[in-house]
Amino acid sequence: MTAPGGRDILTIGHSNHSADRFAALLRDAGITAIADVRSVPFSRWCPWFSGRALARRLPRQGIAYLAFGDALGGRPRDPKFYCDGVVDYEAVAAAPQFRAGLDRLAEETQHHRLCLLCREREPLDCHRCLLVARALTDRGFKPGHILADGTVEPHAVTEQRLLAFAGAEQDLFRDHAARLADAYRRRAGAVTGRAKARVTPVPKSRAKG
Repeated sequence: MTAPGGRDILTIGHSNHSADRFAALLRDAGITAIADVRSVPFSRWCPWFSGRALARRLPRQGIAYLAFGDALGGRPRDPKFYCDGVVDYEAVAAAPQFRAGLDRLAEETQHHRLCLLCREREPLDCHRCLLVARALTDRGFKPGHILADGTVEPHAVTEQRLLAFAGAEQDLFRDHAARLADAYRRRAGAVTGRAKARVTPVPKSRAKG
């Protein structure tokens, strides 16, 4: 499913915003639904961002709360998506469950001004950008990221920052697509390097079949 033109899906990281500031950011961006893409929708330090709290509070502000963490979370349960504790975003993006989650997101855009929610303030530190927004771009969407000051950064601009961080802007020996893919891969590896699977992979010597 291809989306119409414009920044038709936004993203935001709740960081340590107050509940009122967070609501103001959503309101100013015209958001009518939050799609929570956290694998674990819980915040110890900011409990007002836990999934249950949001599901109670947001509808009173005219914003629907949609749970997408199982399909689009950055820390999948299946150990096959991990290598030495690092999530392989490219493998996740190819999984049927992830693609089905994108289909659901695309459907919701027909009814809502949608914003993906995760934790990290900086989009380039978060799978909502490095995994989900990238996949949405491949489907014809033009995502944007709500920054802490309320401005919306188009994902294309975020990708330019990604190339700069990776030092890939000056690489004249590869085309843009190759440089961008490598920059995504390197950034994702750095971001997920501390992530561990929530289940322990079965050693090959003990695996059946």
